[in-house]
Amino acid sequence: MSEEFDLSTSATLLGQLRSRPEDSAAWRRFEARYAPLVSAWCRRWGMQCSDADDVVQEVLLAFSRQAASFEYDTQLSFRGFLRTIARRAWADLLTKRQRQAIATGDTVVHQLLEQHGDGDQFAEQLEAEWKRELLEKAMLRVRDRVQPKTWQAFEELTRNGRSGEQVAELLEMKVGAIWVAKSKVKKMLQEEVAILEQAELLPPRR
Repeated sequence: MSEEFDLSTSATLLGQLRSRPEDSAAWRRFEARYAPLVSAWCRRWGMQCSDADDVVQEVLLAFSRQAASFEYDTQLSFRGFLRTIARRAWADLLTKRQRQAIATGDTVVHQLLEQHGDGDQFAEQLEAEWKRELLEKAMLRVRDRVQPKTWQAFEELTRNGRSGEQVAELLEMKVGAIWVAKSKVKKMLQEEVAILEQAELLPPRR
């Protein structure tokens, strides 16, 4: 599915839900379209099926409360919006279950939940994972936009820990050119990450 088609169908469907929030057919299409996506995120984050189902329902419910006033901005990512809700719902679920385990004295459940850390800590872990994903996407995009030697110089310096002199000898380049290449790629990565991060921001509340 092309990005243009995805944006078009998302905008059309969300527009229908905004103008007719009681449209059950539109809600069924929305659930069929986005529930599997949220569920896939949940499984990737290591949730059990029952927890994933709970989070999916929380995400759908959270959006249903906003549908009538939601403004779709095609410059932003609706999937990023849902993903943020899903991360928060999972963190809230962990915190809630920890409190219940403590209140009931269920030490076994409490110990299992502690493996994930508390809700805030787990949310931070998911945020870090998200940042890594953004960087990986940015690296793929930037690698295709620079000369192979420029990218190789960056990787040898940053990932492989070679010195400028070693990389210069390996690639048959001047040492100064090696550091220029690193600086160029680093700047491009920062710019690309900023673009990707902006696409994941929550749409503004109206």
